Amino acid sequence: MKKNLAMKLAVLGLCVVTAFAFTACGSSSSSKKTTKTYTVVTEPTFPPYDTTDKDGNLDGFDMDMVKAIAKDQGFKVKFKSMEFQSLIPAIQAGNADIIAAGMNVDKERSKKVDFTNTYSDSGLVVMVKKDNTTIKGVDSLTSTMKVASQTGTSGATECKDLQKEGKISEAVILDGFDTCIMQLQNGDVNAVIIDKPVAQNYIQKHSGKFKIVGKTMDAESYAMAVKKGNTALKKQLNQGLKNIIKDGTFQKLCDKWGIGNKFASTN
Repeated sequence: MKKNLAMKLAVLGLCVVTAFAFTACGSSSSSKKTTKTYTVVTEPTFPPYDTTDKDGNLDGFDMDMVKAIAKDQGFKVKFKSMEFQSLIPAIQAGNADIIAAGMNVDKERSKKVDFTNTYSDSGLVVMVKKDNTTIKGVDSLTSTMKVASQTGTSGATECKDLQKEGKISEAVILDGFDTCIMQLQNGDVNAVIIDKPVAQNYIQKHSGKFKIVGKTMDAESYAMAVKKGNTALKKQLNQGLKNIIKDGTFQKLCDKWGIGNKFASTN
């Protein structure tokens, strides 16, 4: 009798312990917060803003900036590479959350996505081979010349306008700035119209091969972009950007990537 009673008490005790364990696990699971992960898209032929490292991983100022903002705001990011003209459609379709690709703010793009506060100033320049003494700026381009730029950029728009006006013979629009530079190096085009910081980066890395001629055209500013109406994420990105500017992280990234034009709006 006592033996049976002891066994019953033991079984009852085990049930209580097991029930407590499950309750504790359930409580821990329900209280645990899941960290949000956002997909960030870029086009990595736009150094120093967007590029790849020696192992082929996405790298650059934009990547470091977004990582710093994510850390400040308590979310995670994963990066994805695609062609520049596919970035906005990816956001619109919900296949990505953030564009960080040295994208300048303009009216047409603003109809399709919402931009954050701007973080860098730029403008277009004409880039030629170092030994070119004929082209001294956009005004010295002629109707016999071919000029290249990257598809989907303001540089591409400028090239197409020059062709329509008869100021150049052909606007050569290519998928990446690296391909544009290759065509310039090979003599397939006479010049490249490119964002000034990107041109400066190429010139620094390929000393003695290229140069910028003439004045900076069409001053513009870069910003991140999110899906139209995603005010919560836009607010997070703006607050994170403001915080990393304030604590000096932004300036350190400018120094790291050699971005001489250190501009950021915090409005």
